[in-house]
Amino acid sequence: MKRKPILILFATMALAVPLAAQMGMGQVPTLSGIFRPVVGSGAVYETTQQQKGTKTTMDFAVIAKEDMGGKTGYWVESAITSERGEVIVKVLETVDGNTISYSKSVIQMPGQGPMEMDMTTMNMMGGRKNAQTNAADFRDKAELVGTESVTVPAGTFSCEHYRMKDGSGDGWISDKVSPWGLVKMQDSTRTTVLVKTISDAKDRITGTPTKFDPMQMMRNRTGQQ
Repeated sequence: MKRKPILILFATMALAVPLAAQMGMGQVPTLSGIFRPVVGSGAVYETTQQQKGTKTTMDFAVIAKEDMGGKTGYWVESAITSERGEVIVKVLETVDGNTISYSKSVIQMPGQGPMEMDMTTMNMMGGRKNAQTNAADFRDKAELVGTESVTVPAGTFSCEHYRMKDGSGDGWISDKVSPWGLVKMQDSTRTTVLVKTISDAKDRITGTPTKFDPMQMMRNRTGQQ
């Protein structure tokens, strides 16, 4: 039996993973960490599947915030890039204690206009029956190994090194990286490293979103009218 991924990704990737799989991108890696949102900040990662040597690029950025009934909501935009193109997803997230909840989402597939999804559709695409939530801080599932200097393509960072309590992998976290603090992640099947930090993130969704229509999306992919 394969070990489960060391960190469970928030709703944007829960949404993007099945769509990326439909595009033929194969297995999409997962991320998480310690949520420290800073508007305009983000990070670019490269994940290498150790057995196949295939690489996938992902990026995450906080592009805006808005009031959500007295709580601050953050628009977090993410993208998965492969030879098939780029899937962009942005989700409005609110944090309550260690819980992140998601209320709105917009997705844009390669060569298509943006589509807005309601919570019912988000849950369906993410394989959940209830409201989308996830942990803002993964440390209750990990133990601190120590503080280490870690060099990745983005530079050298002083990191807290955490090991998952179930032995599934390790993560290196820095408070200099937003939104998840992740510098490096490694388990038995893949390695993810920080390639670049972003300080001037802008919304990459183009056009006016329409209501999500899965049938139209499939027709667009196959070139049907």
